[in-house]
Amino acid sequence: MTVSRPQRRPVVVLYERIADAIHDGVYPPGSTLPSEPRLATELGVSRPALREALLLLQEDGLVSVRRGVGRTVNDSPPRRGYELLQPLEELLGRDAPARVRPLLRAVEEPTDFTAQHLLAPAGSELRFWESVLTGDGAAGVLSQEWAAPRGVLERAHPAFAEALGAPGAADGSMLAVLAGVSRRLPLSGRSAVSATLVGQRRGEQLGRAADTPAVLVTQVVRIAETPVLAAKHMLPTGAPALPVLQSN
Repeated sequence: MTVSRPQRRPVVVLYERIADAIHDGVYPPGSTLPSEPRLATELGVSRPALREALLLLQEDGLVSVRRGVGRTVNDSPPRRGYELLQPLEELLGRDAPARVRPLLRAVEEPTDFTAQHLLAPAGSELRFWESVLTGDGAAGVLSQEWAAPRGVLERAHPAFAEALGAPGAADGSMLAVLAGVSRRLPLSGRSAVSATLVGQRRGEQLGRAADTPAVLVTQVVRIAETPVLAAKHMLPTGAPALPVLQSN
């Protein structure tokens, strides 16, 4: 399978423009973002594209929606999570693992999400895998996974760095690859669960309406103190149940 070179999806470019404005103080913590029509005009983008980017910003904890007020900029929002290090296809499958259908296998530059969770410096290259997982008679689950920069992996977990490029590895999930080469290594996971909407692009990938309610699970896996993998899993209404272990 061919892996494309570094790229930024249009929604990620727009996400980063707004995230940069937040980090630069254009929209300080506690402030309210301009209305959708005004912000779309200021950024020179369509409102559907803006909604997609705002949805990602909300999911990543940069903004929140307050009824009667609008979207406000957060300051260190609390997160509630779980830890269960097992490939998603195994967790979702009752009698047999869920099927993994690769959508994209690429190399991307860091976004605000991956820079935060993988400590990836600007200009570094991250493997990005996007897949749809399906089971018998159940709605699909959209999975997005990023590996830490190759230099980090070669120091922290060289077997994982090598396994990601092995023939056939990209036919499954990135976490399955990591689990397969980490039998005796002390992996740890930190995750969070939140409610969201599928959105337009992900709705097209899953065959669902953009306003379909969904559960978003984010997960970061570390070896000692080094993060090696970050993931987002979108479970729309009707998707298989996901067993979790709640943490404090």
